[in-house]
Amino acid sequence: MSRDPSKLRSNFEEGTSRWAVRRAQWRALGLTDEDMAKPKIAVINTSSEIAICFSHLDGIAAEVKNAIREAGGLPFEIRTSAPSDFIISGGRRATFILPTRDLIANDIEVQVEGAQLDGMILLTSCDKTVPGQLMAAARLDIPSLMVICGYQSSGHIGNEHVDIEEVFLHAGYHAQGTTSFERLKEMSEVAISSPGVCSGMGTANSMHSVTEALGMCLPGAAPVAANSPKMWDHVRESGHRIVDMVWEDLRPRQILTEGAFRNAARVDLAQAGSINCIKHLQAVALEAGVDIDLYDTFDKEGARTPVLTAVRPIGPLSIEEFEAAGGARGTMKQLESLLDTDVMTVSGKTVKDNLEAFEVADDNVIRPLDNPWGREAAIVLLKGSLAPDTGVVKVGLRTPDRRLSFKGKAKVYESSVDAEDDLKAGKIGKGDVLVLRRQGVKGGPGMGGASRLVFAVEGAGLGPEVAIITDGQLSGLVNKGLVVGEVQPEWAEGGPIALVENGDEIDVDVNAKRIDLLVDDAEMEKRRAAFTPPPPTTDSGWLSIYERTVTPLRCGASLIDSARHRD
Repeated sequence: MSRDPSKLRSNFEEGTSRWAVRRAQWRALGLTDEDMAKPKIAVINTSSEIAICFSHLDGIAAEVKNAIREAGGLPFEIRTSAPSDFIISGGRRATFILPTRDLIANDIEVQVEGAQLDGMILLTSCDKTVPGQLMAAARLDIPSLMVICGYQSSGHIGNEHVDIEEVFLHAGYHAQGTTSFERLKEMSEVAISSPGVCSGMGTANSMHSVTEALGMCLPGAAPVAANSPKMWDHVRESGHRIVDMVWEDLRPRQILTEGAFRNAARVDLAQAGSINCIKHLQAVALEAGVDIDLYDTFDKEGARTPVLTAVRPIGPLSIEEFEAAGGARGTMKQLESLLDTDVMTVSGKTVKDNLEAFEVADDNVIRPLDNPWGREAAIVLLKGSLAPDTGVVKVGLRTPDRRLSFKGKAKVYESSVDAEDDLKAGKIGKGDVLVLRRQGVKGGPGMGGASRLVFAVEGAGLGPEVAIITDGQLSGLVNKGLVVGEVQPEWAEGGPIALVENGDEIDVDVNAKRIDLLVDDAEMEKRRAAFTPPPPTTDSGWLSIYERTVTPLRCGASLIDSARHRD
């Protein structure tokens, strides 16, 4: 392994303008010429005081920088946006969340590529930071390593476990008058007792597991309790490892192969993880130049990937139990015969090498293929006359009381608030199909969600009796009722969801993978001819830029043309 400083892209030719002005800047920061010859590592820190998810990252950044220095590197800490779903969802109908993913990727590109740094450590926390950072790593294709910054501890009221999922759920109950304000307030006071992302297999922990399945973090890193000894060990090891990766020239596109993306899909399916992983993986694949349809991949792999663990919200297990049993590496070990084990990882070893000596600590928590928690797909992709491209259903575990088919009459809403008001007023009843549209990446713009409405329906006692269909997204913490999310084409594209009218009959059959609008072709053609594409919803700001440039969800809701990033 060559350690020739002249091979580093960050070491400009001496005497040139860019060498001279940068040396002047860095000498003023107290750096020596010896420092400036070392591998220069960006430490991407999404620290923020606005959300508990990121509140511990400054301490992690400091430890990473120390480890990089110990290994002979020169760290530079770089800040980016820090989107927390529960905080940033407060404005603009919660549509800032998804667009911030791409803002993070672009922010990293500007600072790291502009400065021509040699490698990156990415401190990853709440769910949109994970794909945003992976997208940047794939785009820049310099040695990059993700550091999983951990999940939060939850609390209790008496003997009752309370976490953020319970607060979110009971906020919906309170809206319908079935949970008191005092009870909701008490729950919110104890639900979170440490920094980190939401406990449970929501989008954050799902994406952390996906990161390990892709090979972009050190083996055994996901999930991990925030600020635990195990997390700190991985932090220090990662700081040392990134310097070696620079000298080895081990880059993301050597790791983010088609096989790695298929492995990631299988792990998310086996863990009954978040449906949001599909669009995020699609966006990362696009940046990596990998020609793979992740929606098709999830559809096909779902047919042969059983559910091997049952972490909340789809089952009784805690994230702590899952971590203790082996975490994502445990899932991969049980899935080993279905994985592409020859793919490379940031450790410098293949998946096969990383799994060779590993054993699952509790095979009742993470079960083997021949004794799964569930044999049928945890995530099902539907198609039909209402969703010609796709719609996604999170099934989780198929229990006898889980309704997987529904036929009823549509009640159409363009705002979750309006639907919740009708629900509270008793205008929604058994057999209704709630169609919540204008929530897609262009219609939002930025993608609104139906999670509040799902929990409100549960709170009203109508969970099994009402279906919900939306072109918006769903929180990874949602696993209630029959809900079809991310219907494509979306409302703003004039998809069939834009043409639904109150009283139309809709038929959903998860087992048949169908979702149909039972309106005859002549009537649909008449409605289509009358549909006028909506004008832009905003004329300034980041969401305006996003609305004018974002590609359809099926393409990962990326801001780039797919052809431009394929090798």
